[in-house]
Amino acid sequence: MVEMSGHIMDNLEAVRARIAAVCTQAGRPLESVRLLAVSKTYGPEAVQTVAAAGQVIFGENRVQEAAAKIPACPGHLQWHLIGHLQRNKAALAARLFDWVHSVDSLKLLEALDRHAGEAGRRLEVLVQVNVSGERAKSGLAPNEVLAVLARSNELTNVQVRGLMTIPPLTEDPEKARPHFRALRDYRDQWAAELGMDLDELSMGMTHDLEVAIAEGATVVRVGTGIFGQRVYPAKGTDPA
Repeated sequence: MVEMSGHIMDNLEAVRARIAAVCTQAGRPLESVRLLAVSKTYGPEAVQTVAAAGQVIFGENRVQEAAAKIPACPGHLQWHLIGHLQRNKAALAARLFDWVHSVDSLKLLEALDRHAGEAGRRLEVLVQVNVSGERAKSGLAPNEVLAVLARSNELTNVQVRGLMTIPPLTEDPEKARPHFRALRDYRDQWAAELGMDLDELSMGMTHDLEVAIAEGATVVRVGTGIFGQRVYPAKGTDPA
């Protein structure tokens, strides 16, 4: 256990160093980028190890896994749902999570608003945009986003803070750059059209975080880079 903890700590410091280096290169303040530690498939012990090093923000893909894990983790942590969310799990998600990155329909946004209100909470959300147009990917097509953003201004228990995307998975991080840049450009366009603050861009994972930060990411989702290789519970999950 001690050896595993040391390995995770070394990984965490290496990821933090990567983020600091690219922020310096891009002329961005370090505090403009937040590291989201993706703890899916890892147990509370691994979360506690990373939390002991000052990491506060953690991400999960599956509501059921998070429901079992979160009560066993330190109470001061902030939890983000980054995986696809079905509407029939929106009530539980609204109680468990502080942020939902994967809002991909107007009906889901409205369900989260309703359930957050019932729980007496205010939920921070990101709209997931399928920039690449891949059929297998979740997310709204760019031409569907404006209507969802406009509707969010009428809701009281959710606040849209920005956008999220997952580019096509490739070995070359540079191939993700056009998708990250497109999300940033869309954000700028929609924020101007609607007069909204859409400050957050959740994009970039272990293998391409440098490119994402250079293109404006404010949240990078890193799992294997911190915790090590995982065994996926199902096909098609976000590799983080």
